[in-house]
Amino acid sequence: MKIGLDIMGGDYAPKAAVLGAIEAYKVLSDHTLVLIGDKEAALSILRENDFNPDKFEYVHTTEVIGMGEHPTKAVVQKPDSSISVGFKLLKEGQIDAFSSAGNTGAMLVGSMFSVKAIPGILRPAITTIVPRVKGGIGILLDVGANADCKPEVLLQFGVLGSLMAQHVYGIENPRVALMNIGEEEEKGNLLCQATYPLMKETSQFNFIGNAEGRDLFGDMADVFVCDGFTGNIILKLAESFYVITRKKGLKDDFFDRFNYEQYGGSPILGVNAPVIVGHGISSPEAIKNMVLLSKDMVESELVAKMTKAFQ
Repeated sequence: MKIGLDIMGGDYAPKAAVLGAIEAYKVLSDHTLVLIGDKEAALSILRENDFNPDKFEYVHTTEVIGMGEHPTKAVVQKPDSSISVGFKLLKEGQIDAFSSAGNTGAMLVGSMFSVKAIPGILRPAITTIVPRVKGGIGILLDVGANADCKPEVLLQFGVLGSLMAQHVYGIENPRVALMNIGEEEEKGNLLCQATYPLMKETSQFNFIGNAEGRDLFGDMADVFVCDGFTGNIILKLAESFYVITRKKGLKDDFFDRFNYEQYGGSPILGVNAPVIVGHGISSPEAIKNMVLLSKDMVESELVAKMTKAFQ
């Protein structure tokens, strides 16, 4: 397996990305990590850390897509950027997965323009992990790819989330819930009211009804579905829990699990290859876990299983 890593993406690139690659190498066994970006910068960081550069493969690039750049324009106007080249390699099958802590919009655009959406999927979704109070995890999607959604798109998110929960995290017959403002069937905005009957009637996943915000960290469901606007607000709020507890001097195992570093990145589900988007402030630990998540997605053959589900 060859895993592509954009070493130019993120606020602390390339150093954090290269140091994260070193940590990932220690647990990758026989798999190969391909560093995409400024090769000389990478070699310099590796030498500073007494690491054998022959352990990695390199694809040198000369351009970088900044965090604030317009995604579509940047991908088109910077063909030799680390993100653009990464997707070219992914499309050509030279790497099996691609991850970056760079511009999220550019990663979405690159996914749609290069490897493209799986046939039948209306909109790809970005997922995140939700820790449970009593242990274990849940999955929340979408958390930012689609601010506005139609009911049939949310229905597909339920399928995507269920497949990921089952095949990447080993959850049998995942319970799927629709995020709403009440548990009753008729509750919610127009989108939720129109989505509920579609989910209730589907045989593609195990729908258990509406979930409220207070249900998110309990054991009610394994997959929580919402539009990207709602999901991103929930995600940013949840990320603040870890920071707040630290600032208040509180040490708690549950809140420690809100540390984004533990999960590394968020998969873009619904495209024809494993793609992971990392946090812009990704540390070496987060980069390492992003690479390991890439490995898990390839090994689970999740893309093939999603393709089959939408045939």
